[in-house]
Amino acid sequence: MIRAITALLIAVFSAAAVAQAPANPPVRVRGTVEKLDGNMLTVKARNGQSMTIKLADNFVVVGIQKASIADIGKDKFIGTTTVGEKDGALIAEEVHIFPEAMRGTGEGHYDWDLKPNSKMTNANVADIVSMKDARVMTVQYKGGEKKVLVTPSTVVVSYAPSDKSELKPGAPIFSVTQRQPDGSLNAARVNVGLKGQRRASERRIEGPGSADVGKHLCAASGARRAQFET
Repeated sequence: MIRAITALLIAVFSAAAVAQAPANPPVRVRGTVEKLDGNMLTVKARNGQSMTIKLADNFVVVGIQKASIADIGKDKFIGTTTVGEKDGALIAEEVHIFPEAMRGTGEGHYDWDLKPNSKMTNANVADIVSMKDARVMTVQYKGGEKKVLVTPSTVVVSYAPSDKSELKPGAPIFSVTQRQPDGSLNAARVNVGLKGQRRASERRIEGPGSADVGKHLCAASGARRAQFET
C-alpha cells in the first residue's frame, strides 16, 4: 500500500468549510465501486444509480479498517458521528480514530448528513469513563467540549495506508465531491473500506447534500486544511 490516509469514510471537511456552507456545497457520494478507468471512478450509489467521479491526477486513497472501543484512548484525536443524546451525552453512531499526522482535521462540532439531527464532532479525547460495556468520552475542540457515549453498537474504525488497487468492483467507498458547472463530480480523495469494512455513514441514508446514495501520511496531513472528508 503506497498511498496514505487523509477523511470521515471518512469522515471530512475543514471545520471552516463546513461551518460556512459554501455556495457550491459538497456532494457526499456513498456506494460501491463499479469500475476505475484511469481517473474516472464509477460508483453504484445506495439508490442503485450509477455515478461517475473524476478524480484528481494525484488523488489520494484512504483505507478504512475495523477498530474497537479499546483502541479509543485518552489524547487520541477522533471524529464521531452522533445522533441524539442520553443523560447529557451525545450517542455515537460511529467513531473514527485519526493517526497523529491528521490531528486537527475538521476540528469542531457541526451538523452532519448521516440522518436527521446527526452531528459530527472532531476533537481530542480529554477523558474516558468506563460504564459496563460502554464508555463516556469527554472530547475537546477549539471553542468547546462534548460528552459522547460509545456503546457496543457504535462502529469504530481507523485509517490505514491504501492505494488505488483497493478500488475494485464491489468495494465500499465514500467520497466528498464538488459538482462542476457542467454537472460532473470531481474529487481529490476516496475513502475505501478494507476487507469490506463499512462505516456507519456508508450504511445509512443521508440527508442534505448527500448523494446517498487517501500519498503518504505527511502529504495527507499537509492537505487536511483544504477540503476534508470524514
